[in-house]
Amino acid sequence: MNRPHILVTGSSRGIGAAIVEALAPSAQVVGHATSSAHDRIAADLSEPGAVATLFKDALDRLNGRIDVIVNNAGIFESAPIDQPHDDWLAAWERTMRVNLTASAELSRLAILHWQSLQHGGRIVNVASRAAYRGDSPAHWHYAASKAGMVAMTKTIARGYAAQNILAFAVCPGFTMTGMAEDYLSSRGGAALLADIPLGRVAEPAEVGAAVRFLALEAPASMTGSVIDINGASYVR
Repeated sequence: MNRPHILVTGSSRGIGAAIVEALAPSAQVVGHATSSAHDRIAADLSEPGAVATLFKDALDRLNGRIDVIVNNAGIFESAPIDQPHDDWLAAWERTMRVNLTASAELSRLAILHWQSLQHGGRIVNVASRAAYRGDSPAHWHYAASKAGMVAMTKTIARGYAAQNILAFAVCPGFTMTGMAEDYLSSRGGAALLADIPLGRVAEPAEVGAAVRFLALEAPASMTGSVIDINGASYVR
């Protein structure tokens, strides 16, 4: 059996790097970041046309076939409501563009690719606990973008399951990446940790393990599922 061909966005560090590490033993993986390397393609997802170019370049590297898309790339930038309006709006539009619209573009291209080949594929979206619980007053846009990813995941699952095109999402809480460390320290780390029954934030490898399962092993009947990885800090 051929090894699955997988494109992972936002793979240079943190959760994305852990996802690549989890997938690499069982799949042929191409990553993505804002800078290129031997194992990843450079693309700025805030730029028009970048997603289409990324998908084409990934197809070239993967011999014309992609089996799984992992939409992990995202930004977490502050947008307090007392910012000047134009700055606040620009932060909203940039966050939505990178976190949600680029993922939608990539998912659309993947679905069209699978339909043209007449075989199935899988999409795994890395959303956030914020999709359900919300986030800080300076991060309305981040929470909204991740809620959009969850809704998109469920819509794709319902719309294309009959074609064996499956969609899943994971919703991490705080995860020990550089971004999470900065946020924890800025919000009084110990108090924030007290809100997590497990007593610690998630490790990137834990998210990578969940993504690997969904990308390679989850039964088809799980399509549309959203897996929480938040130490029971928010349960649904």
